[in-house]
Amino acid sequence: MKKRYLFRRITSLVIAALVLVLLWQGASNRLSNNLLPSPLESFRAFFNLLQHGLLRHFWISAYRVITSTVLSLVLGLPIGLLLGREKSVDRYLSPLIYLTYPIPKIVFLPVILLLFGIGDLSKIFLITLIVFFQIAVTARDAAKSVPPQDIFSMLSLGANAGQIYRHVIIPACLPDVISSLRISLGTAIAVLFFAESFATTEGLGYFIMDAWSRAAPAEMFAGIIAMGLLGLILFLVTDLLEFYLCRWRRLQAH
Repeated sequence: MKKRYLFRRITSLVIAALVLVLLWQGASNRLSNNLLPSPLESFRAFFNLLQHGLLRHFWISAYRVITSTVLSLVLGLPIGLLLGREKSVDRYLSPLIYLTYPIPKIVFLPVILLLFGIGDLSKIFLITLIVFFQIAVTARDAAKSVPPQDIFSMLSLGANAGQIYRHVIIPACLPDVISSLRISLGTAIAVLFFAESFATTEGLGYFIMDAWSRAAPAEMFAGIIAMGLLGLILFLVTDLLEFYLCRWRRLQAH
């Protein structure tokens, strides 16, 4: 089962990558513009630059986005579950979330930079602030939709509140939370690019914008490839989490 899943997953990714490369090559040939280098030029620059700074920028960006995502999960998941199942908590905190969630947090970047500086902390804080709300709101809605009969069944067997959360609420909410995490990763990487292109000298966002300012399109696309690779790795890790933590979904599908 695992081998078939991995084979199908790898095959689909390879085919999708080939299609993207062919479309990229076709666009490059059609435009005949130095601003859009061919895939070969871009990948050659990517591998050459790995030993000349690009790999360091990649790890810095990876550290920032992974740390932010983990913090968002650690904070957002329990708060969302409490909001979804504890009416007294939901009554007081939901209005606060509803007022602050629609505000685009990216507008606070200048304030965050003033408070935390231009290092890692400001980027991590901003991404965590954005992703936290996405995970908390999703967990809250998922917890509210857990069928009451599932909880009553556990209560009839003498389960306490902790056991109900562990064996009913959390497993029921995991698929929605992981789906939210997958969407949040795309948001986190987009915010990371914006944050790293502003008042900083490290990270893939800085690398891409620096190459753009120097009119070095092959280097710019090498940075874009690196950021795309970072997103792909994080998406694959999320898929693996879903594969191992939500096994019953595969059984239902079959």
